Formats: sequence, C-alpha cells, structure tokens
Amino acid sequence: MSTLTEAPPPLAPGAPESKPPKRRGRFTPYWLLLPGILWLVVFFALPMIYQASTSVQTGSLETGYKVTWHFATYWDALSAYWPQFVRSVLYAGTATILCLLLGYPLAYLIAFRAGRWRNLIMILVIAPFFTSFLIRTLAWKTILADGGPLVGALNSLHVLDVTSWLGLTAGDRVLATPLAVICGLTYNFLPFMILPLYTSLERIDGRLHEAAGDLYARPWTTFRKVTFPLSMPGVVSGTLLTFIPATGDYVNADLLGSTDTRMVGNVIQTQFLRVLDYPTAAALSFILMAAILLMVTFYIRRSGTEDLV
Repeated sequence: MSTLTEAPPPLAPGAPESKPPKRRGRFTPYWLLLPGILWLVVFFALPMIYQASTSVQTGSLETGYKVTWHFATYWDALSAYWPQFVRSVLYAGTATILCLLLGYPLAYLIAFRAGRWRNLIMILVIAPFFTSFLIRTLAWKTILADGGPLVGALNSLHVLDVTSWLGLTAGDRVLATPLAVICGLTYNFLPFMILPLYTSLERIDGRLHEAAGDLYARPWTTFRKVTFPLSMPGVVSGTLLTFIPATGDYVNADLLGSTDTRMVGNVIQTQFLRVLDYPTAAALSFILMAAILLMVTFYIRRSGTEDLV
C-alpha cells in the first residue's frame, strides 16, 4: 500500500521536460471537408455570383450583355410581376398548412400506433419518390379531369359550389384553377412534411405520456402540453422543406393551372428559356431568394426552436 501512495520522484534540477508528442493527422478533418467545400463553391457559390452579375447587366442576346450595374432591373421585375410573387406565397402557404394538417396525424400514427405496420406505412409514404415528379403531377391531371369520378362526386356534394364562391374553382371545372395547383403542391410535397414529423415524434420518450396520465391529464391536454411542443423541431423542419420548394415550383402551375394561376417560378422559366431576358430572370430569382430568406428567418425566430430535425 505504501508503494501505491508514494509520489513520483521529482525531476533532476537540470533535466529537460518531456514534450507532448506531436499530433499527427490534425488536418485530416479539413481534408475530408475539402471535397464538400469545393462542391459548394463550384456548383453553388460560382453560379450565384454569375447570376448576381447577370442581374445588373444590360443588352440583348444579339448584341451581348454587359455589366452596367443596372439595379433598376430589380424594381422593374418586382413592379411587373408582384402578383405572381403574392400568388406563389399564397399557394405555397396553403399547401404547407394542408400538408401539416394531413401529415401530422399520419406521422403520429406511425410513431405511436402503427406497431408492426410501421415499415409498411413508411414505404407507402415514400412510394411517390419511386416515380418522377412529372409523372406524379400528370397523374393528378387525370384525376382532376373534367367529367371524372372525383369531380363528379365533388359536384354532387356541392363542394364545388363552395370552392367556386371562394375563387378556387371555376364552376364545375377543377383543372386550370387554383385548387388544382394547390392539390398538386400538397401531394408532391406531403412526404417532405411527414418524414421530419415522424423523426421528431419518434424521439419523444413514451414515459412522458405515462407521467402525464399519472397526473390525470386528458389525452388532448397531453398532446397540447407534451407531444406537440416536443415535436416542434419536426414541425419547423417539415414546414420549411415544404414551403421553400413549393414557392419556387413551376411544374404544378404549368401542368395543372392556367395563365391565371402562374407562379413566379413560371415567370422565371419563361424569362430564361423563351423570352431570353436573362437580367430580368436573374433579378426575379434573387428577389424570390431574398423574400424566402426573410420569411424563413422570421418564422424560425417566432417558432421558438433552433433544434431542427
């Protein structure tokens, strides 16, 4: 016991102190990050810089474009196409709310009530990803066709009368209306809402529900005080993953809508590919990006959570 408790002998007065060994490979994490950084620079930063320079150019495709720092392009684009911006936000916001209302119960079911059917339901949720975005949208064009069974059922139930009064449909027609575009956005982006919600709900400890029941909390009180607050990271992630791409989407409005339901994505596509007005298209892209960034920043701060799934 005495040998175990004895202190080590002191160093000699002139003995040099031993230096810690050099850490080898301390730059390895940075080398591992290098491919990802290069990818972001080449395929994200450089195109952004190029589009920024394009937005302040003047000229034409025949004479060529030159950087003249013509910032008036931003104001001209916004003043000419602000209805499409407002329409995009309204359509995307409505689709996001519908995805939340439809996706939260399903994610709750998968997380707490599915049991042995959990894997099957998850496969059904991600099954739309097995086909292309275009095919899924064209399928809705068939479903909402005039004279189809769905439109006939909605008409017999007088649902279309209400939607026509709200301005979502035009009489007995659903295609080429705002309702068709919103239905397409909701369907195509619903999995992006369900998956983060399911991940967040699955992390909740079931003993918290049992503790709430022991304190005589009713199911609705348990959901309002325990489940929903703890699932807020999934709610925030799901709404962002739904709203951001839905705002810039143009496929649903192009295939399911009409000229009266064009979104800002359709305008950008037209300016880039048909009109060939590259400065206006680039300016519209940056205005859309700035608007989404402001809305997302405000939303995250108001949501009260920074823990995103």
